[in-house]
Amino acid sequence: MNIVFMGTPDFSVPSLKALIENYDVKAVFTQPDRPKGRGNKLTMSAVKQVALENGIPVYQPHNLKKEKDIIEKLRDIEPDFIIVVAFGQILSKEVLEIPKYACINLHASLLPKYRGAAPINFAIINGEKKSGNTSMIMGEGLDTGDMLLKQEVEIGKDMTAGELHDILSQKGAGLLIDTINNFSDIKREKQDDSLSCYASMMSKDMAKINWSRKAEDINNLIRGLNPRPIAFTNYEDKVMKIYKAQVINKKISEEPGRILKVSKEGIEVACGENTLLIEKVQFPGKKPMVVNEYIRGNEIKEGMFLK
Repeated sequence: MNIVFMGTPDFSVPSLKALIENYDVKAVFTQPDRPKGRGNKLTMSAVKQVALENGIPVYQPHNLKKEKDIIEKLRDIEPDFIIVVAFGQILSKEVLEIPKYACINLHASLLPKYRGAAPINFAIINGEKKSGNTSMIMGEGLDTGDMLLKQEVEIGKDMTAGELHDILSQKGAGLLIDTINNFSDIKREKQDDSLSCYASMMSKDMAKINWSRKAEDINNLIRGLNPRPIAFTNYEDKVMKIYKAQVINKKISEEPGRILKVSKEGIEVACGENTLLIEKVQFPGKKPMVVNEYIRGNEIKEGMFLK
């Protein structure tokens, strides 16, 4: 079984490792090395590192649709399957028709919900109780192809996007192997477009907290943006990033954003409905700290407003 793998971030690594263990991975396609860190040093993707460690040829097209020489090399490999896990480029019809059997994508949602770049984040931001992975036949649309297999994962009330990411990354590897091994017997299921929704890329703009919203919605935003880009608010003239909080079911008449109480348990803030207890924060120039640790050497004033 000849496999070509296309993927880039950490999420893709367990899938690539599982494919290497089970099949003959002929080539890996990943995004070009990117500047990273304070020194802007060119850094290879997590997928490229695994490929090189296993002696697998690596291709890094800037735009696979336009790089005809790389497409010809892909044809020469004669793959049975092209497997795509968070590659970061849309494949052309020309590429989709190359493998003997199919191009298969692993998508980190229960399709047709949460098509797009950030399904894990939006599942938590929107308060979903479950998420999962879907393996699918790739088409020319964005995550619109026929579904093959699904697996569900419960979303715990305190689970962050980072924690759900790691669970789905590990479980997705097994789902891919099952999909390839049973490909000829799997009944394809068309997606109901009326049930779909789009999960756009995360941005800093969506990370600013609106305290007029329900405490539950704000807490979901905090969980859904952890570990990046991290939800934030403003305390006096400083940005306060919020890593962890919990909802307190309490009827109040205070204006949203007002700091009601500061204690070793956290910072209690009035919301549009109920209150939120902020438990872990980060201020500019400091590391993330639990509130009890932060207030030992810094003051958070009760009665002030977070904006």
